[in-house]
Amino acid sequence: MSNILKHSVSSALIGLGGMLACMAGAHAADKVSYGTNWLAQAEHGGFYQAVADGTYAKYGLDVTIVQGGPNAANSALLISGKIDFYMGGPQGEISAVEQGIPLVDVAAIFQKDPQVLIAHPDAGIEKFEDLAKLKTLFLSKDGYLTYFEWMKANFKGFRDEQYKPYNFSPAPFLADKDSAQQGYLTSEPYEIQKQAGFEPKVFLLADNGYSPYSTMITTTQAMIDAKPDLVQRFVDASIEGWYHYLYGDNTKANELIKKDNPEMTDGQIAYSIAKMKEYGIIESGDSLDKGIGCLTEAHYKAFFDEMVDIKVFKPETDYTKAFTTKFVCKGIGMAMKK
Repeated sequence: MSNILKHSVSSALIGLGGMLACMAGAHAADKVSYGTNWLAQAEHGGFYQAVADGTYAKYGLDVTIVQGGPNAANSALLISGKIDFYMGGPQGEISAVEQGIPLVDVAAIFQKDPQVLIAHPDAGIEKFEDLAKLKTLFLSKDGYLTYFEWMKANFKGFRDEQYKPYNFSPAPFLADKDSAQQGYLTSEPYEIQKQAGFEPKVFLLADNGYSPYSTMITTTQAMIDAKPDLVQRFVDASIEGWYHYLYGDNTKANELIKKDNPEMTDGQIAYSIAKMKEYGIIESGDSLDKGIGCLTEAHYKAFFDEMVDIKVFKPETDYTKAFTTKFVCKGIGMAMKK
């Protein structure tokens, strides 16, 4: 065989080998779906970032984000096996345990729940306890049954007579200075500023003792048992995505967010990111030295005990079935922080 022919055959084999390797790599990517709890927003940014910048692909994952919203039922899709992961929270997973449904939290992206109460700036409300002086608190039904019960149990002066249903519009609050309304740290205060032209007083429940994690990565016990490596890769890649989103170039992730949710604006996204950083929503507590997503039994138990005290959960419930710490608190991605 001539040297030229040898070289041609060799080149062809190398090219074929490269093509087969690419095909094998493409074939090896595991298809994964993650359902969010609401319409696309900066609070979901790390997951969109990991799609946009190839972090999931680097971990051998082909991830589809299934957007939540007012008519979505992503938690039910997880239970039925239609999606692989869901943006859950400890209250939902402990409730699932009580119903015999094997849902498990494997990472806690938000160390603090962004739930806030919002008051007028000139109503004499300077600290959280002052909210008890107000005539009216606009709360959702879920809020009334959970954190308002917690407020009544831990602070003097809160009373059922203050409660009025929150219809997810700031108009009743804006019309009544002797009121406060619930909200999300990263959204409602921004909207109120836009509509009313003033900066409201904002009180984060988490900074006053209310301790649930939020924006979890939740899956089923069956997934953990059958594919622990896939769970670990999804958790690690998502955590890296969050570091990239907070401290790197998040332009492409924000483009994906706005594509999924055309009503989202650059101003709202920037405000949300700033507030998540300012209040330590993602980086506080255990996550400061163990990495984003860290969850611990001590923190989980603290919330469970709070809810037992207000009779949301039964004291005999085995809350440890609602989470596992085996996939987190490993410092993944911390070197990316600038």
